[in-house]
Amino acid sequence: MATDTTTDVQRLNDVLRPAAPPRVMQDLYTEDQHERMLGVIRDRGPWPTIGAHHFDTVEELVATSNGGSAERVDFTLDDIASAHFRGFFAENSVVYYPEIHDCFYNERFLGLAKDYWGGAAYARPTMMLFNFCGPHRSGLNSHIDAVTFRGIRIENSPVWLQNVMGRSGLFTEHLVKMAQVITWWYLGENGTFTYWPDGPLGDPQRLEHPLWNKGVVVQNEAMFHRGDPVGRPDERDVPGLKHRSLIGYDAEHGDWSVTTDGEVIRRYRPDEMRLLVHWNAEVYSDLDEVKKNMDHSDDLTHDIVFDRLLADMRARGVKVAEPSDPLHDQDFIRALIAAYSITPAKDWARPAA
Repeated sequence: MATDTTTDVQRLNDVLRPAAPPRVMQDLYTEDQHERMLGVIRDRGPWPTIGAHHFDTVEELVATSNGGSAERVDFTLDDIASAHFRGFFAENSVVYYPEIHDCFYNERFLGLAKDYWGGAAYARPTMMLFNFCGPHRSGLNSHIDAVTFRGIRIENSPVWLQNVMGRSGLFTEHLVKMAQVITWWYLGENGTFTYWPDGPLGDPQRLEHPLWNKGVVVQNEAMFHRGDPVGRPDERDVPGLKHRSLIGYDAEHGDWSVTTDGEVIRRYRPDEMRLLVHWNAEVYSDLDEVKKNMDHSDDLTHDIVFDRLLADMRARGVKVAEPSDPLHDQDFIRALIAAYSITPAKDWARPAA
């Protein structure tokens, strides 16, 4: 694999370090804001799994996680489905639910985002999502969030491509500065947050309990991280779970039900649920940077991106065929995984090699 040299691995590690260490904070939302966000989740569901939002194939998922194997996989998305569900409160700077207008257009959070980037002059909220789950068996693979570049964004590109670009280090001059405010509400067992602020070769850190209205200000596109398994091991089974499963509030029973094709396969009490709210903003150092992002005068295109990736792989001796449809060619995606793959070297949840 092309990244099996000390120089390449160190380069990947240096790329995957955030602008600043995560800043741990408490009481990021008011109780009223929390209740209104929960109301949207309760009243506007059901909600799909996280995987169903972003991936159509296993290869796309692997390209987004910690690298894994570039070999052909012999399992399906159903085989690795996780009972972790997602919905969007806002996208592309538009809030979908007027009752949480103040949660998204949040002056305090904009200040935190600018301060995180060393006192940047401007910021705008771009996206706000939630992850919602009860006890379940989630994998221990870390990942980075979708990396945004001028011209290549979540609105026009798959997450796996954004993250391969981020790992490659070939497009840093087009990187859009981002900051997130990520907040948790969970009083059950486990369900912590593990992250690698010094790069995947560094030591992991963990955000510990209590996790009630507790969060971090961070750049998750440049830092490996993961949500740890939720609940006790003996309460994590969700028989019948599929990639297409949904979660919704059942007013008749007063609980949350996971369904597959309309059949209830698991119920959770409200006190078992873990809520994560992820607020995201673009950050600009000065007015020139604002204008460069807004007028699209220096945007990447998919053609530029794939040409640069192919040229870099071939210059490093990676044999890769010219893809006819690079956004969907599974052999090409596997080649990209192999060329720009790195896995956290140290992990409290895994035995030493």
